[in-house]
Amino acid sequence: MAHAPAKAPADFEHVRASVQLTCVPGVGPRLRQLLLERFGTPEAVFAARFDEILAVDRIGKEIAEAIFAMANDPTADGIIELCRSRDVGIISEASEGYPGLLSHIPDPPGVLFVRGELKPCDAMAIAIVGARHATAYGLRVAEQLGSSLAHAGYTIVSGLARGIDAAAHRGALAAGGRTIAVLGSGVLNIYPPEHGDLATEIIGCGAVISEAPPFAEPFRGAFPQRNRIVSGLSLGVVVVQASDRSGALITARMAGEQGREVFAVPGAIDCRMSRGCHQLIRDGATLVGGVDDILEELGPLFETATDPDGRLIKNPAELQLTTLERHVLDAVCDEPIGIDGIVESTSLAVSQVLATIGVLEMRRLVRRLPGNRVQRT
Repeated sequence: MAHAPAKAPADFEHVRASVQLTCVPGVGPRLRQLLLERFGTPEAVFAARFDEILAVDRIGKEIAEAIFAMANDPTADGIIELCRSRDVGIISEASEGYPGLLSHIPDPPGVLFVRGELKPCDAMAIAIVGARHATAYGLRVAEQLGSSLAHAGYTIVSGLARGIDAAAHRGALAAGGRTIAVLGSGVLNIYPPEHGDLATEIIGCGAVISEAPPFAEPFRGAFPQRNRIVSGLSLGVVVVQASDRSGALITARMAGEQGREVFAVPGAIDCRMSRGCHQLIRDGATLVGGVDDILEELGPLFETATDPDGRLIKNPAELQLTTLERHVLDAVCDEPIGIDGIVESTSLAVSQVLATIGVLEMRRLVRRLPGNRVQRT
């Protein structure tokens, strides 16, 4: 007896329609939002009559014809099969794994193509962006901030570009933290090409993502669109170096429009790469003299947050703790406690407690005090 074909997952048609809409020439984030405001879902867009599509604001005859033609085009099926064969995830806006922060921007991407893995802890993310032609000072600061923020538990988001972006990613990787690279090209077409090895490292400790199909070529207009995702994924954006015409200033502007915090690192007054940051500071961005300026500004975000077990989060690093690290942290109070007290409370070996305290101290969750004591930060 012949077997019936396996039924596709319930959300397959939604994912397929979302990919289809991404493939329609001329339909960018803004037009996509107008279509969804009119029809509700990508599936409904492709089920609509031609005259209904044409009636949507800013949709001319050429784009309406492209949408109507895409309804029966096999391109989306080919992309989905390619992603399946090349281990590229597809996350639609309706998917459970879609980043919550990103879903609240005015024009979120309909789909994200993902190499690597997005995790719940990535909700605690900071973007670090800046000049491609950065100075040695800028590269050093970007790497230091990326490393320090990763140690504190934040995921570092940037655009994999030359200069500041790459330095920020490398800082996070050096700290053993998570980092996300948002591309203006497809995730199977790494740009710039010399960052292929860096992208591979990021995939192992985070994700490389794009809203463009996997082999999409980069083009000038893709990068401003990419920047809204960089800021949209993040609680705040740190600009390290930027000229007065830098694309990093576009990211900072988008961050402000999205309600995110904007930070800027000052530099020498006679350095062209400092002008953009000084402009941001003049306009109200938080001046960054060190990582503590960022942590202090973001600290109130965690005063009422809880982890999956309902425990109060005072630092985003708590979301990335192992069971052993959480066990030791729970034994440390706001008041100073001796190492012997933690050993007694946890029933762990002294060596285990000391090693774990070292990790917790590095993540800024506890601090050591005189007399072999520690307390929560």
